Amino acid sequence: MTPHVQFAHVSKRFRRGTRADSLRDLLPALTRALIGRRTAADDGREFLALDDVSFSVAPGEVLGVIGPNGAGKSTVLRLLTGLLQPDAGTVTVRGRVGALIELAAGFHPDLTGRENVFLQGAILGLSRADVRRRFDAIVDFAEVEAFLDTPVKHYSSGMNARLGFAIAVHTEPEVLLVDEILSVGDRAFQAKAFGRIAAEVRRGIPVVVVSHQLDRIATLCQRALLIAGGRVAFDGPATECIAAYMANAHLAVDVAVGPCPISLADLQVLGPRPDTWTPGERIQLRLAGEVRGPVPDELVIGVRLWTVPGETRIAAVHAPATTLALPTSGSFAVELSLALSLGAGSYRVQMVAWHAPTLSEWAQGPSVSLSVGGSVESSGSVWLAPRFGSALE
Repeated sequence: MTPHVQFAHVSKRFRRGTRADSLRDLLPALTRALIGRRTAADDGREFLALDDVSFSVAPGEVLGVIGPNGAGKSTVLRLLTGLLQPDAGTVTVRGRVGALIELAAGFHPDLTGRENVFLQGAILGLSRADVRRRFDAIVDFAEVEAFLDTPVKHYSSGMNARLGFAIAVHTEPEVLLVDEILSVGDRAFQAKAFGRIAAEVRRGIPVVVVSHQLDRIATLCQRALLIAGGRVAFDGPATECIAAYMANAHLAVDVAVGPCPISLADLQVLGPRPDTWTPGERIQLRLAGEVRGPVPDELVIGVRLWTVPGETRIAAVHAPATTLALPTSGSFAVELSLALSLGAGSYRVQMVAWHAPTLSEWAQGPSVSLSVGGSVESSGSVWLAPRFGSALE
């Protein structure tokens, strides 16, 4: 039997607010479940976490799964591990599964590290002799030898994660499922964990990696899946999938006030574009698009700034469209100058239009990426332009 992974037209439905807080609420819910009776309120609370998702992973292939929070990525992994069952379609996973998901979740807090190694090994299907044979390698990898006989409830979160990771990767799985574990521990252990995952990949087993760390996805994976709103928005080479994500190919903005009267077509950096920008340096941008209808007073145009690869939104700048002298129809271009008052790191600048009264994104446009270098004068996420001396102006 050749190990492989396959999703075939898989859908998974959940319901919001299914918890019953009293016997009065619980009895009607149980009655409806028994007789199959549904109400309009039931239908309104249901949503599709996954909607007709299909993909396969062959031996030796590494599939990355990316997308925004709430897209359905974790649901994919839970279906692959068998923690959930699909409402439609089929999920096939052939081979012994190693799931690097919620590390240390199965540890007993009152047992020592040593005892939890044997407990977790048994849960993963290893005999006591198998665990003994792997024990030294697990402890050495986790770097917790000095605390082996200490109850894990006294471990730090990083120690728990390291031990959980070490146990999981030493089971020699035939199918590997990875969920954000490349961010466990400190920077040195992250590099060590990444190297171990890469070694597992070289064994030629099918691997599924779910992560917000786009640089890791690009390095580990030949192919990637972009999931948004429970559906597959892109399936192809990892670098192309990441580029589609960065360019917001997965986003569809639907504001109740109606279609946005402009389209956002292009975002460019004007002038020289260094590989690395200096903190505090100014960047010139050109925002371009097309006016498709009357421009209302509530239209606001600007950009947002995101961290990469964490995709944390850290700033937004904007101006009312009425102050930008847009044409009544046809193409337009707006220039924007920004001070990069940022700490060292990678960032994404995204073109956006907002509907001011509802504070809603009305349209989302393309992005440009940039890197800001470090400085010997300060550190952190922002650039404060420090000045030291007795006579400051």
